[in-house]
Amino acid sequence: MPPRPNVRVLRDIKARKGVVDNEISRRAYLYVARNQTLPAQVRYQAQLQLNTFGRYTRPTTVKNRCTVSGRGRGVISEFGLCRYQFRLKALAGELPGVQKASW
Repeated sequence: MPPRPNVRVLRDIKARKGVVDNEISRRAYLYVARNQTLPAQVRYQAQLQLNTFGRYTRPTTVKNRCTVSGRGRGVISEFGLCRYQFRLKALAGELPGVQKASW
């Protein structure tokens, strides 16, 4: 039986997808809302549009997490693994190009 995916990992995947899908429109509304040369009414409408976006469209909701365990700390972003899972997979020879150092 394969391991069940961690809920935190699934949430992070959902957040990453939401950010990518809405990035262009969010940036456009942010630019309009922050532009001091535009009339206040236009800026206010842009801010209202920004408020209608969901939680998982904000880039700050995306967090680097281990794809195996869901751990949020000690993540080696190049491999997407926390340090412990990285060590286990490296010792098992499951990471190409990674080997234990010896000198």
